[in-house]
Amino acid sequence: MARQHPQPRHITLGGREAVALTPEEYRRLVASRRQIGGQSARVRVLAQQAKRTERLLRELEALVGGPQPGCPPPQERTGALEAAECDRHHDTTGAPDTDCLRCAIAALLRRHRDETA
Repeated sequence: MARQHPQPRHITLGGREAVALTPEEYRRLVASRRQIGGQSARVRVLAQQAKRTERLLRELEALVGGPQPGCPPPQERTGALEAAECDRHHDTTGAPDTDCLRCAIAALLRRHRDETA
């Protein structure tokens, strides 16, 4: 059964209109305000965390940079073949694993950035 919202009792006190609450209604009102305040604080913290995470991702993206010179374009690198394809193209640094990781991280960041745009 749907819960009925109590109808406020309007009174006039000292010439001013007011609403009278029972002690139980007042306790529920105060409890609701506390819950809303707590939820607002949690939302504020989550928003700050989201901003920090976005800033971290932007900085990580700048640090990693894009694909390395000679690396096949992202649309040509798919799944399990990606590492082998990168291995063939990264012979300038002598560390293909590092370059492939950079390519993979850059592609991952681009993919997730595109999802949110």
